[in-house]
Amino acid sequence: MAAFRAAGVMGWPVAHSRSPALHGFWLREHRVAGAYLPFPVPPARLEAALHGLAALGFAGCNVTVPHKEAVLALVDAADATARRIGAVNLVVVRPDLSLEGRNTDAYGFIANLRQSCPDWRAAAGPAVVLGAGGAARAVLVALADAGCPEIRLINRSRGRAEALRALGGAVRVLDWDRRAGALEGAALLVNTTSLGMQGQPPLELDLAALPRTAVVSELVYVPLETPLLAAARARGHAAVDGLGMLLHQAVPSFAAWFGVRPEVTAALRTEIAATL
Repeated sequence: MAAFRAAGVMGWPVAHSRSPALHGFWLREHRVAGAYLPFPVPPARLEAALHGLAALGFAGCNVTVPHKEAVLALVDAADATARRIGAVNLVVVRPDLSLEGRNTDAYGFIANLRQSCPDWRAAAGPAVVLGAGGAARAVLVALADAGCPEIRLINRSRGRAEALRALGGAVRVLDWDRRAGALEGAALLVNTTSLGMQGQPPLELDLAALPRTAVVSELVYVPLETPLLAAARARGHAAVDGLGMLLHQAVPSFAAWFGVRPEVTAALRTEIAATL
């Protein structure tokens, strides 16, 4: 019989996380002897909880809000992507019981774009990225590494955006009130802000200057169809919701813990979408 493997997700709060349903789907699909559990961990107990993974025989864990940045300083080693982004969302317990931190958000963003829009190419033209939080850092690294020639970064607080210039030589920071004009000639628009999320104000953005060939991507997935995506579809743009990024970023985690590289399928998407 195969050895039982266990992992989970640490956050505060964590009850809303779709990760247990997502990894549970793959555990059943691949008939893996394992489990994936939610771990509600307050910030004051984060270090103790991380070190408890090895003691309890866990293969590792995912990390979500508000712990992603704090975990980077607590693991024994971190991969280059996690160090560049400044955050960890995957912890792997290594054979010597040390902890390795990784970041799969950049991978998840690009993998979702490529699955949703197979014709999309990073080199096709400039990208406009709205927001300068943790999600934006992952998107900037992903686009820079994919070869995007220019990234126009726009945030309500310009200072926060300026701090992200170092993530890619192609990053240009523009003022929030110039966001509509910044769409001219763009091949990709990405909203990494919470604007448009359930319970939040909508994103106010005139899409008139955006070429019809441009792809519009949301990181929000509650609701799946935000006002931005609805407006984009009405103009004929390819529109990419945020659920796919959630699904794709989980692939390297499952592979690291359970030894099987799963696929993001229509059946998986349907099952997780039903929980939203």
